Amino acid sequence: MNKKSIAIVVGLLMVGNFSAFAIGNDGKAQSRQNQSQLRQNQSQTDRLRCQPFKMNQVHLLPSRFQENMKRDSAWMMSIPVNSLLQSFRNTSGAFSSREGGYMTVKKLGGWESLDCDLRGHITGHLLSAYATLYAQTGSKAVKAKADSIVNGLAEVQQAYGRGGYLSAFAEGLIDRNIQGKSVWAPFYTLHKIVQGMIDQYQMTGNEKALEMAKGMGDWAYNKLKPLSEETRKKMIRNEFGGFNEAMYELYALTKDERYLWVARYFYHNEKIDPLKAGNPDLGTNHANTFIPKLLGEARNYELFGAKDSRKAAELLFWTLVNDHAFVTGELSDKEHLFKPTEQSKHLTGYDGENCCTYNLLKLADHLFSWNPSSKIADYYERALYNHILGQQDPESSMVCYFTPLQTGAYRLYSTRDSSFWCCVGSGFESHVKYASSIYFHSDASTSTKGNASLKGNVEKPSLYVNLFIPSQVDWEGTTITQQTAFPQSSTTTLTVGGKSKAFSLRLRYPYWATKMDIKVNGKKVKATKGTDGYVAISRQWKAGDKVEVLLGMQLREEATKDDASKVALVYGPIVMAGKLDKVEHPFSDPKKYNDYYTFDFKIPSLVVEKAKYEGLKSIKDFKTKAGVELIPFYDAHHCRYAVYWQK
Repeated sequence: MNKKSIAIVVGLLMVGNFSAFAIGNDGKAQSRQNQSQLRQNQSQTDRLRCQPFKMNQVHLLPSRFQENMKRDSAWMMSIPVNSLLQSFRNTSGAFSSREGGYMTVKKLGGWESLDCDLRGHITGHLLSAYATLYAQTGSKAVKAKADSIVNGLAEVQQAYGRGGYLSAFAEGLIDRNIQGKSVWAPFYTLHKIVQGMIDQYQMTGNEKALEMAKGMGDWAYNKLKPLSEETRKKMIRNEFGGFNEAMYELYALTKDERYLWVARYFYHNEKIDPLKAGNPDLGTNHANTFIPKLLGEARNYELFGAKDSRKAAELLFWTLVNDHAFVTGELSDKEHLFKPTEQSKHLTGYDGENCCTYNLLKLADHLFSWNPSSKIADYYERALYNHILGQQDPESSMVCYFTPLQTGAYRLYSTRDSSFWCCVGSGFESHVKYASSIYFHSDASTSTKGNASLKGNVEKPSLYVNLFIPSQVDWEGTTITQQTAFPQSSTTTLTVGGKSKAFSLRLRYPYWATKMDIKVNGKKVKATKGTDGYVAISRQWKAGDKVEVLLGMQLREEATKDDASKVALVYGPIVMAGKLDKVEHPFSDPKKYNDYYTFDFKIPSLVVEKAKYEGLKSIKDFKTKAGVELIPFYDAHHCRYAVYWQK
């Protein structure tokens, strides 16, 4: 999308009294609680020590993050409603091909094609993304578009019959899944749709969306309840996304035991039992099939106190972060895990499926709520800046499926209406939810109630500052505005506004910081790092109070886990890439099936030669002695690059 088109669509987002990307109370959507906020009210509060703010409480200020959000929003809003509904309508019989359907509507390609088993997943992703965008902006245009999709899908659900089934593909694909026949992840797609409905209810207040989600839960219960245990175990070997997580959420909203039964039906014994037993060997699992299963386990812990579920979720997270993640925070090679002792052999053109990182960051939010720690936020920052932020091409707004780490490779982007990969869907969501984890908060009721072991561990109430992103948070009438040019600058300033409030301001002391200098209203305070990795400043805060933070940043090397001679260069949390040759057309070919998976980067040997690292020419201009310019990896677009260097 060109700049003119973006401007037009962003203008549409500003319909009514709300400015799409401005800060202000009027921008608070009349929404119910978002998914993360729901954890406090519908789980045992003694299991949560803190929680993220609602999406309508935190707003981005001008930054690269806000720019990405605007571009993402423009693309999302440009996709016609009738195109998103077309496959649903035709498959269900709600429309015939001559009735506003196949013959007249622009059809989506790629994974949304009528011959693709995953068709419909993008509509689900977009329902979640529109809900988040509405909570962020209060845009009437966004709400109207989402309502149109929900209304259209209601007609589809009715056309299928009273069972509650809702999909862009016939129920026969579900039957194939149950029978163990070849089929591409039908419950994965259903998860996106039902979660989209839940998010529409929680963040926009759409009551119809909740009823439709309940219908899908009813259908799932009636469909699966008669099946044998043998059939269940065979069926769930097929990828099902976070369908279990969505059913836990639906149970939390309704207290209908049938949805809890469905959630637990999707318990994958083969994968989760070893984690509960303390076995961290993840083998060569398909990463994005594995991770969402533990999001369901996280909700099981929060709702019912299942400590073994928490144990499994924590073990998976830390095993992936400590043993499997690349320097960028991304995971996997051709979507699969591999032995940490072979990491250097997996620097390929197919590293880092975006969906994996998207889901691991969701899991990170759960873990942080249970036990706030700077180590969790450290990983979040690493993955957010070096993988998620750079997924989007600033020129075209298109996104990557993989983020290659092979020297001389480059980012290969989607096309506007002919790709619609899973990572396009998670990308739609990722780029409108940057505000979700900048801040967390806690109070006495959510941290110590009913759990004597936690009393005194966290001073209450507390505001956790996890990320250094320009933003403003409204905490019950007290606002904290964060202004920073990080990472171009190593400083950030937080200014208090609104109501006076007594709380502990907890500033993350990053693992990469060589120092942390803090001033409160111009007076230096001692930066004492607590056991949680945060510097706590407790006082009665009032409007006009200002906190200035200076972080020491330096360039350092980080080697692969198995080969000390292959190193990445990291400045603070930012991976620096060597900018090599320019690439004129780095877009996937829609005429080739899953082009991103087989793409030949045709890397010239001369390009590889440039990537031998012999030190820096100058820290000031970030150039190697060979003259290769170093830029933040998230800015390495339309060019070949080097991330890991051969010493």
